[in-house]
Amino acid sequence: MGQHSPGPPGPQASRQPSSRQAALRGGVLGAGSESEEVGKSGPGSPPVGLLPCLDSACSCPGSLPVVPAPGGCKEGTGSAFTCPARVAQSDHGCAMRTALVYHEDMTAAQLLWEDPECEIERPERLTAALERLRQWGLEQRCLQLAAREASEAELGLVHSPEYVSLLRGTQTLSTRELQALSGQYDAVYFHPSTFHCARLAVGAALQLVDAVLTGAVHNGLALVRPPGHHSQRAAANGFCVFNNVAIAAKYAKQRHGLHRILIVDWDVHHGQGIQYIFEDDPSVLYFSWHRYEHGHFWPYLRESDADAVGQGQGRGFTVNLPWNQVGMGNADYVAAFLHVLLPVAFEGGYHLESLSQSVCMVVKALLGDPALPLSGPMEPHHSALESIQSVRAAQTPHWKSLRQQGSTPILNPSTYSLERRASPVSPGGPKFKAAEAQASAALSSLLDQLHLNPTLPVRTAVALTALDAALVLPADVLRQEGSAPQEETRAWARLHEALAQDKALTALGKVLHLLNGILDGQVSSGIAATPEPAAAPTLDVVIRRSLSHGARRLLCVAVGQLDRPADLADDGRNLWLNIRGKEAAAPSMFQVSVPLPGTTGGFVSCVLALVLPLAYGFQPDLVLVALGPAHGLQAPQAALLASLLRGPAGGRVLVLLEQVSWAGGGCAGGGGGGRWGATSDLLLPPLLPAQGSTSQLAGILARVLQGEAPPGLGPFSMASPEDTQALIYLRGQLEAEWKMLQVAGEAGGHGPG
Repeated sequence: MGQHSPGPPGPQASRQPSSRQAALRGGVLGAGSESEEVGKSGPGSPPVGLLPCLDSACSCPGSLPVVPAPGGCKEGTGSAFTCPARVAQSDHGCAMRTALVYHEDMTAAQLLWEDPECEIERPERLTAALERLRQWGLEQRCLQLAAREASEAELGLVHSPEYVSLLRGTQTLSTRELQALSGQYDAVYFHPSTFHCARLAVGAALQLVDAVLTGAVHNGLALVRPPGHHSQRAAANGFCVFNNVAIAAKYAKQRHGLHRILIVDWDVHHGQGIQYIFEDDPSVLYFSWHRYEHGHFWPYLRESDADAVGQGQGRGFTVNLPWNQVGMGNADYVAAFLHVLLPVAFEGGYHLESLSQSVCMVVKALLGDPALPLSGPMEPHHSALESIQSVRAAQTPHWKSLRQQGSTPILNPSTYSLERRASPVSPGGPKFKAAEAQASAALSSLLDQLHLNPTLPVRTAVALTALDAALVLPADVLRQEGSAPQEETRAWARLHEALAQDKALTALGKVLHLLNGILDGQVSSGIAATPEPAAAPTLDVVIRRSLSHGARRLLCVAVGQLDRPADLADDGRNLWLNIRGKEAAAPSMFQVSVPLPGTTGGFVSCVLALVLPLAYGFQPDLVLVALGPAHGLQAPQAALLASLLRGPAGGRVLVLLEQVSWAGGGCAGGGGGGRWGATSDLLLPPLLPAQGSTSQLAGILARVLQGEAPPGLGPFSMASPEDTQALIYLRGQLEAEWKMLQVAGEAGGHGPG
């Protein structure tokens, strides 16, 4: 369901249909059924673009329908239709990281009679979103897959045979019969095309599962209608006919052998259908944040509250975050991410304008484009903290990671009490429409910022003084070939004797050139290396250069044996965070030191419960990540840290690596300016083994800064008592000033201005 779906006046959002519904269904059970296998498209599937893959070297499941490329095939590709799994593996320039699944037939169903509740669920939901994707040039950046119809066997992964048969029968019902049947459900209407549309919606989700899990793409978006998360085993509900996401999860388990699936349901309404289907299944973790208002917002269910955690073996695998106040903002959602969703995940719209804008933002994120920095004060609402506290209290018995962030959550009593709260909110009333207008205005403002701040043509650049064959970079990551002007480089080098050495001077010139590119808006992010003796002096120069040339707020995450520059002003323009400090200490709110945790769980808790709350609260416009002497991070840990720190500064991240030994030389400077060169044109010279490790780490970091997912951290191990105590101590010292550290609603001081 989208952001502006209805809140029907009746209490019909229950799990099972009424006896009247069951009796009505009995009249169409004799329509017959199809016998189909899971994973095969059924009769009536649209033929356009449904081409089987005949390539024996391809890893696809046998048939992944694709949309013809605009203008036909490119020279040398052989066909205008190419199996996506082979497109992703090819080297002829067609490879794409994000899939877009859609079919125009999903716009066929529409309301045939007057119904104010249902009139907002209309075909324009899809066409407006697709048009906006085209306007923004996002559609052509995606691999376009044509949705197929799901088979009845695939529908049966979740829904009863009788319910599927009932829906099949709607294809031949008259308008009066369709209206009568629709009236037996809560906020649902049927059309002769509903069965076809709903099968396409499910099939689109399954198509996307296949594309991702066969490696054809990294990720994707299925643009579907009707929606699905309210639909239950034997009942349509809230515009939802078949439960698209639930079927996709079951399909991924059966077809592809997945054992652990996370479903994040981000919608104004609670997706009770998904919750009911998986509430006793520990292999599916269902997370939903939704408008609740103490039970006064549709679907008015007690089980939408925080204390609904699942049943039987599934206890702890249902996580509900109910918002009890209208107007939650950036700080509230980030706090929910950091203090509920991500700790658990690591361990174990109908308003056409806002809908289309939201779709564009999702696709940009999937494509790896950096997000805009968050605006507004980063201080969660008191009501949001109450909700987060209640969720953590309900889930702490089931998730050890929630017990490691320095608080003892207490379940907020009686969040559902209807008697003590305001009357239910009517989605058609003034309050709802005011919230709708506010959300739309916020999205419009965000899109205006994107128009003014388009994605930079150079997203990530690498500046190393010497490279070897171990450095493997994506084709669109650029290698900086130039240096800052000699005069500028030598002027900054005079600050430190260690920078006067030839190798250090050469490296400094490359670092400054890369930094200038980021500060001037030529490059979004970058990676540079410094020789071992020059790591701390180079970092000092980078901090000073950044603050004197355009950076208003600079976050420096220094990992390893790196001391904060002694004469650096503690004026609120820079936040220094040292990981692998000798002890947990916070001399001021802008100087924080924490020992490097020794376990995976400890590291994740440190990042989620300390580093990221400080980063989002500080709202920097540039992030420096310095991996200095004895930094102690494994490559996946460094990649995770760099990846997550893309968010607070809108992708503007500079990573400084210490290169232990050096095989290359060269004079500093190299003239004025330099240029950016594609890595595919490089001839990489062989280096020493020690340099190979630096190059390998640079390659991994380049991929995550480019928007790829970081590699896995390996087996999850809990934080040590010492690391937990250090985290508790620092949070206690800092949460009065940094509101993003809070996970409960106690009163505190004011955050930074």
